[in-house]
Formats: sequence, C-alpha cells, structure tokens
Amino acid sequence: MAKKVAVIGAGVSGLISLKCCVDEGLEPTCFERTEDIGGLWRFKENVEDGRASIYQSVITNTSKEMSCFSDFPMPEDFPNFLHNSKLLEYFRIFAKKFDLLKYIQFQTTVLSVKRRPDFSSSGQWEVCTQNNGKEQCAVFDAVMVCSGHHIQPHIPLTSFPGIERFKGQYFHSRQYKHPVGFEGKRILVIGIGNSASDIASELSKKAAQVFVSTRQGSWVMSRISKDGYPWDMVFHTRFSSMLRNVLPRMVVKWMMEQQISQWFNHENYGLEPQNKYLMKEPVLNDDLPSRILYGAIKVKTRVKELTETAVIFEDGTVEENIDVIIFATGYTFSFPFLEDSLVKVENNMVLLYKFMFPPQLEKPTLVCIGLIQPLGSIFPTVELQARWVTRVFKGLCGLPSEKTMMEDIIKRNKKRIDLFRESQSQILQTNYIDYLDELALEIGVKPDFVSLFLKDPKLVLKLYFGPCNSYQYRLVGPGQWEGARNAILTQKQRILKPLKTRALKKSSSVSASLLLKALGLLAVVVAFFFHLQWL
Repeated sequence: MAKKVAVIGAGVSGLISLKCCVDEGLEPTCFERTEDIGGLWRFKENVEDGRASIYQSVITNTSKEMSCFSDFPMPEDFPNFLHNSKLLEYFRIFAKKFDLLKYIQFQTTVLSVKRRPDFSSSGQWEVCTQNNGKEQCAVFDAVMVCSGHHIQPHIPLTSFPGIERFKGQYFHSRQYKHPVGFEGKRILVIGIGNSASDIASELSKKAAQVFVSTRQGSWVMSRISKDGYPWDMVFHTRFSSMLRNVLPRMVVKWMMEQQISQWFNHENYGLEPQNKYLMKEPVLNDDLPSRILYGAIKVKTRVKELTETAVIFEDGTVEENIDVIIFATGYTFSFPFLEDSLVKVENNMVLLYKFMFPPQLEKPTLVCIGLIQPLGSIFPTVELQARWVTRVFKGLCGLPSEKTMMEDIIKRNKKRIDLFRESQSQILQTNYIDYLDELALEIGVKPDFVSLFLKDPKLVLKLYFGPCNSYQYRLVGPGQWEGARNAILTQKQRILKPLKTRALKKSSSVSASLLLKALGLLAVVVAFFFHLQWL
C-alpha cells in the first residue's frame, strides 16, 4: 500500500489532492515552485516561466455552487461568479480549514521523477527537487502530478504567412494582463475561445478598433440563464444529461441551437459555428455580442496572409494599419520532469486511462490530476479524480489490465472525436456529468436513485431535476458528509443571498397579478359558456 505521496503543484488540483491524501490516511508532501498557493488563479503582474498566467479581469465561467468542493460550500455572501481574487480567497479559506499549508514546500521546483530500480515490485519513485539552489532527492510510494496544462503556449506561426515581416507587436494571450497601453490601437485577436472573447471585449473599450479572427466560429452563451440563475445550474442537470444521451444527435443539436440562439442570432453576428452539430464547448461571455453590436469588435474569417502593417483574410478583405496581434490559440502540455514515455500523445490522443493513469505502468502509482477539459466545472472533476486515486494508492480500488485500459482509451477517443471533432484544442474534452458518474462509480459514491427515492423523494427530485453539483457525491459511500443533503436543499438561498442587497417592501403586485389572471380565466369560461349557448 502506498503511504508517502508526492504532490506536484499547489493549485486547485494540488490542494484537493492534499486533502484527499490526508482523508485516506496517506502522508503527502507537496512541491510548489512559487511562494504561494492558487496556481492558475493567482494573478501576478508579470509572466513567469513555468507558471500559468491570467489577465487581471478573469472571472470564473462556472458558478460558485457548481464549483465548490463537495464538503465545503463557498460562503453564501460570495458572488455567484467569482473574480480570480475571490476564488483565491476561497482556496485560502479551504487550505486553512483543513490545515493543508503544513504539507507544502514552497519555492521548490521538481527537477525529475524517475522510477526506482525495483519499481516493478515496489511501485516507488525517486523525486528530485531544487530549493534555493540546493538539490535533494527523496523516495515516494506514489506521485500525483497537479501542475496543470495552461503553461506552454501554442502559437502556430507557420499557419500565418508573412508574420516574419509584420512590423507591429504580436504575442500569445498568456502575456496579456490588462488594457493599459493599448489605447487607440487597432488590434487583431486570433481565436474565439473564452480568453479571446474576454480580451477582445475588454480591449474594445480602449482600442480604436478590435478585430476577432475565427476559423470555425462558436456558440456564445451568457452566464445568466432562465430567471436569472447561473447558466450551469440550469444546463447541468441529470434530467438534461439523460435527454442528451438518449435522444438522436440531430435532435439534441437542434435543441441546443434553439436554446443558445434565444439570446441572439449567431449568423447575423458572424459567429455561427462552421459545423453546428459538434458539441464544442461554447464561449461564456456577457459582453461580446453587445461589443459587436456597437461596432467596437468586428468578426473576421481566417487570416490568409500578413504584410508589414496589414492583415489579409481568407474572404479577400484587408484590414490596414494593424498595431497588435494577440494569439489566443490555446496551450500544449508538457511535463519536463517526467520521462517522455509516461504521458504520451499519439494522433491527438492522450494515452492515459480516464485521463489519469499511464496504462503501461506495472504499478498504478503515478497519476495526472486535472489534465482534462470537462464541459463543466473543473473543480468537482479534479476532486473526484483525487478521491479515486488516493483509494487506488491504498489498494481499496483497483485498475483493469493494460489491455482493457488501452481499449477504453481508444473507445473514449473515438467518442470524443465524434462529439467534439479531432483537433489539438479539443484533445482533453469530455462530457461532464457522465465523467463524474464514471469516477463516482469507481469510488462507490454515486447516489442510488431507486433506494433514495423510497427514503427521501424530495431529495431525489432535487438530485435529478436540479443542478448536478458536487454535494451529490457526498451523500453515500466513502467520505460521506452529513451536511450534503442540507447543502443540496439550501443552494438556492446561497445563490440569491449576494443578489439581494437591496431591501424591498412586499408589493401587492403579485396578488394583483393573480387577481387579473383569475378574472381573465373567468372571462374565458363565461365566453365559452355563451358560445355554447349560441350553437
């Protein structure tokens, strides 16, 4: 049984991995190359090599009730979508509550992770680190790689003929921090993902003109959904997930298109996806359509060529006097401290069982946490990953044979291509609730709806028709939390609490509205009665 566990990185994946290790009685040591926790979500003014970087205005795309850890709801006065500084505050509260900082060695860089000579029998790893110029190595029974996949920028310069003679400034979106210094500029943003849309929308308030170049287009959603509730609390329900799984694909895509297009007609705004029937992750942005409507942002096709000062697009149009080009073209992932053979990518397919375990290892004692892009919140996803992994380390859960794991990887990849298409940007994409339930089944924490319905029908209705959040996976099985049921039943008040900051007097408008409806119904009945009399 694994006992000593090395956790690499103290971002969201690293923090929850530490807690899960402690919960299972393991002895974790976390190595964090910077001076603080938070990873991607800790904004810094300067870009640092080997560390994720965000712009100052970043706000979460998933709501607090869908993003919190399963036994630790966010404070009810926190806003529903959090600025990066507010999310970091939650991580600090979480780390303090569960006393996690004592397990972290800050300003410690992992240099190498190598199998011990007796790995086939012991499953142990030698982890070498550097702190203040001093190198040291230690032996661990297991390793959890939690360093993320938003570090190595992907800039496909060979796809942009003429970039070498462009006289303006160009850089990856990772370098962008805030709109200061871009006043009065003519700016081109390459890409139509969340970062591209955020940056373009923000810059359009200061720049002379912003252009967005997209090859494929994208659906754009607001964070605000039905009756003003967060989008993911309406979209991610078990009932909706069931419909998406059982209905014909064409019907599902049509339904989703109708739902998304209620906000605005994507074709009119030049945003309609080239292939509308792929389940590509939509962009979450509340400002983009209005900035396009104002003319502050203009949507363009793929870039064909660049000159010294101009951009020529695929449709033949030309935009002159471009000052800045921002490549919001995503990331590639790499783990320089690991042997190349451990985490492999072949034909746009990540060779990891359930996006976590290298199948070729004789002992399942190395795992990647958070190397995934679910169509939902990453936080409950990495938590379930960590809960399962730590039980595998303890020998309480097992893995199938290498052959079975490889078959699963290939099957999962075929399904991914069918749903999301084959591209570098979609390589880690997966369905949300389906994947959570997969992990929950492995741990033994997926709710049994039949037995629960007999005991607690009110709760089951909330579980099935309400938002599928992390609390559901604390109702039964290992790690059961006695506060889970109450957290599920009271989530609405935590949603509304930060919104109701103005005290309102009770109005008679509701009763008046009901009276009018009653009178209207009575009028219909009377009219129908007289109609019958005349027949």
